[in-house]
Amino acid sequence: MPTTIRAVCPHDCPDTCGMLVTVEDGRAIRIAGDPDHPVTNGFLCTKVSKYLERTYHDGRLLHPQIRTGAKGEGTFRQATWDEALSLIAQKLNAIRAENPQSILPYSYGGTLGSIQGDSLSMRFFHRIGASLLDRTICATAGMTSWNAVYGIRMGTDTETIAQSKLIILWGTNTLTSNPHLWPFIRKAKANGATTICIDPLRTRTADACDEHIAIRPGTDAALALAIAHVLFRDDAVDRQYLDEMTTGWEKLRDRVLAEYSPERVSAITRVPAATIESLAHRYAATRPSFIRLNYGLQRHGGGGSAVRAIALLPALTGDWNLPGGGAQLSTSQAFALDSAYLERPDLIPPGTRTINMTRLGEALTETDNPPVKAIIVYNSNPAAVAPDRERVLAGLRRDDLFTVVLEHFQTDTADYADVLLPATTQLEHEDLHKAYGHIYLSYNRAAIAPLGESLPNTQIFRRLAARMGLEDPELQESDESMIRHAIARVPGITFDDLQRDGWIRLKVPSPHLPYRSGTKLPTPSGRIEIESSRFAAEGLDPIPSYVPPHESEERSPELARRYPLALISPPAHSFLNSTFVNVATLRRAAGKPTLEIHAGDADRRGIKPGDRVRISNDRGSFTAEAVISDRVRPGVVSAPSVWWPKMTEDRTNANHTTSQAVTDIGGGATFYDNLVEVSPA
Repeated sequence: MPTTIRAVCPHDCPDTCGMLVTVEDGRAIRIAGDPDHPVTNGFLCTKVSKYLERTYHDGRLLHPQIRTGAKGEGTFRQATWDEALSLIAQKLNAIRAENPQSILPYSYGGTLGSIQGDSLSMRFFHRIGASLLDRTICATAGMTSWNAVYGIRMGTDTETIAQSKLIILWGTNTLTSNPHLWPFIRKAKANGATTICIDPLRTRTADACDEHIAIRPGTDAALALAIAHVLFRDDAVDRQYLDEMTTGWEKLRDRVLAEYSPERVSAITRVPAATIESLAHRYAATRPSFIRLNYGLQRHGGGGSAVRAIALLPALTGDWNLPGGGAQLSTSQAFALDSAYLERPDLIPPGTRTINMTRLGEALTETDNPPVKAIIVYNSNPAAVAPDRERVLAGLRRDDLFTVVLEHFQTDTADYADVLLPATTQLEHEDLHKAYGHIYLSYNRAAIAPLGESLPNTQIFRRLAARMGLEDPELQESDESMIRHAIARVPGITFDDLQRDGWIRLKVPSPHLPYRSGTKLPTPSGRIEIESSRFAAEGLDPIPSYVPPHESEERSPELARRYPLALISPPAHSFLNSTFVNVATLRRAAGKPTLEIHAGDADRRGIKPGDRVRISNDRGSFTAEAVISDRVRPGVVSAPSVWWPKMTEDRTNANHTTSQAVTDIGGGATFYDNLVEVSPA
């Protein structure tokens, strides 16, 4: 008889869905969203609904492999685990003997599991003294900024959003990247709420909202500060909340009144001053108001400042006191998991260097003190997703670089591996999952046995540690033991509870109001830091301001003259970064690499619908099919991503043009700070 296993979606999405996997004769035959999960609500997104097709894909890596051809050719021979691990151990031990910091781990969000993502692998690299990796490629600008303001990454309780009366979706294509929030928004709309989308693109989310404000990319901080200008100018702030719960609001008031009038900000954002006034008046007059901001809006030079400015708006209005009010970027720090136990930072040797993953191309081609001689890639596909792709590939082609890749498929990165190791998918291992879009802790139970000779990441690092002669007990701890220790500090939830129920809401009040009046926050002042003591100590502006994009008229006028179009490359609806690109049904749904361009910009360049166009700048170029559209504002082009280059006509993608420059706060990636020119190919 078929059995049903509770599982969890592992992918880089706020929703962290509860899944039900039906298994018959050892094979998974059905996957569905858990109808009992209050956020999952019984449905899965377009991508994860195809997870069985991905798990049983003909291209699954089922055995260890060793390279036989040139790097990048993707030619391998099958090997045994014993042979593969012996080769890796020999190479890494030789490099360790010379300088262990020549070894670089490279990983990110291929799984968000606390065990398969950030436990034994981190212990292993800390123990051998490898270089540290600053994992900046997605969210550090926003996370760092939010934490400086509030001390902890938590926000509006998702389950209260149906009570909101004004919902601003700022830099988020919710229906693609956060679809399980939408039922709560739909309930709010049924109760009379107004929905506004702020985005350079008219996305499917913008189409579903009452209003779309087409902002110029990278100018979100200026718009937020203009809203603050109107709030202070019109005496529409909650003075009691500001006096009790914040520091430095008077300095913010003085700055925005002097510098961020709607008229001045209109010239920056290309949003009419009347639209800015209308938005600010509605935000001032409507309680509760909720802002959902996402990480896309912080992928430019002033990204940290943008998140900081937007995050402060509900403090000005006192919306944090109301169910359904406030803002949400992430809920990830509400879970209180013992990450230090899982990762063991105490094992890091003093003086170990840190390499910013956003600057991988630089690290592989220019770093020489010491040079990177080995890279171990897991839970990531840098040959497709890392910026400045030409530099990254130049590094991966080095004959003296030893590359190990743990993967499910032969990705673009896998083609450059010296040793390729088969990893299990989410249906084949156990894991622990927090979320960043709700407050349910989840346990993933393995539904099927590992396919072929694939192994969980944890087991691969256990075997590698043993083969390298590392006898430390922390490198052999079981997954279950690590889960039990990780949740030991989480109030009211045990491992037995998680095994039984699959997912459990954190034991916090309902509704959860994390920044309500009277709450002491984990900031230096115990308050919401509008004036940030942390940033002041780091030499940054203690009061929020607008920082223009690196590649903009304000900071690079000559570059803007040569490359007048701003390229953004958000995830295609059928993909999640580079995950799912090789799933046939999803790739067919995505069609082919395209570039959306405004009709006026296309006419000036002699571009017609369906033309093959080249998108280029000084870093490189890629080609795509032109889609003439009013869904992008003039001066902006959009290339839905992230395609595997090996699956495109010219083996390129948008990251041939993106830069290794980092954000003003947090050292994050700046994928959407990217000026280009477009011409017929």
